[in-house]
Amino acid sequence: MIISSVVANPDGTLRVVRDDGVVGAFDVRPYFELEAFEPLLEPAEFAQVRTGGYFVEWTCGADLSADTIEAHAVWETCVRDASLSG
Repeated sequence: MIISSVVANPDGTLRVVRDDGVVGAFDVRPYFELEAFEPLLEPAEFAQVRTGGYFVEWTCGADLSADTIEAHAVWETCVRDASLSG
């Protein structure tokens, strides 16, 4: 899976769009207990998420692989991101 876009939500989740246009939600909150993710408790830091295709990362150095996101996200089976249609 390739992550086409990612947006941080104020509730500690990510809106993730896969390369096939399917949209999902990934809950980052369980990771906030880990030292590498503690800076993400600051909303401004959490909002700075970006995709590297096969991962998402933040400026603090925390990252998550696409495999982890794919395995644990809640995917909306009928929702595709219209901005990806050609």
